[in-house]
Amino acid sequence: MINKVNNNPVADLLKEVTAKQADSSGVSKNNTADASLQVSHEAVIEQAQQATAEDAGAVERARQLILSGQLDSPENIRKAAENIVKFGV
Repeated sequence: MINKVNNNPVADLLKEVTAKQADSSGVSKNNTADASLQVSHEAVIEQAQQATAEDAGAVERARQLILSGQLDSPENIRKAAENIVKFGV
């Protein structure tokens, strides 16, 4: 049977670890950093307006090609199918 067991070193160690964990935030109390996000949508709106004008021209060119029958050739159909497989719809 063990007559004398000294548990005090373990208790002291636990107190030290607990004290360190409570103060381990690592963040300065004087930190005034601002993490707000500031976004300007003007460039995105301008880009969308330009794309609309370009898309209208592409749609008109496609319409003319469809009406002329130039897109109905077997070669164009095969090329379109290859592009769909390669790049997706």
